[in-house]
Amino acid sequence: QVQLVESGGGSEQAGGSLRVSCAASGSADAISSMGWYRQAPAKQREIVATIFSDGRTDYADSVKGRFTISRDNVANTVSLQMNSLKPEDTAYYYCNAVKGDTRYWGQGTPVTVSS
Repeated sequence: QVQLVESGGGSEQAGGSLRVSCAASGSADAISSMGWYRQAPAKQREIVATIFSDGRTDYADSVKGRFTISRDNVANTVSLQMNSLKPEDTAYYYCNAVKGDTRYWGQGTPVTVSS
C-alpha cells in the first residue's frame, strides 16, 4: 500500500501562483509515475500533469506553460507549481502514484482562483 498526503493549495487571485505538494509513504518504492489530477464542481476528474521515474513529464494542454511538475525520487514527493492561475483552475487537486498495476490517490486539496 502507498499512502499519499497532499499539502499546499488554498486561494489566490487570477494571475497569481500556488504550489501543491504530495508525500508518498508506505510501500513507496518502485513507484513508476506520480502526478496530479483535478476535479472541478460538477465536472469529471481530469489529468493535469504526470512525471515519470526517468524525469519525463506530460501536461494537459490547458496548463502547459503555466504549471510545472517536479519530483524527488529519494523523498518520494511530487510538487506542482502553478503560475498565471486562472479561475478555471479552481478545483480539488488530487495526487496520484502508480506502482505496478495499482494507482493510488490522495485525499485532495482545494485550489480556488478568484477573478
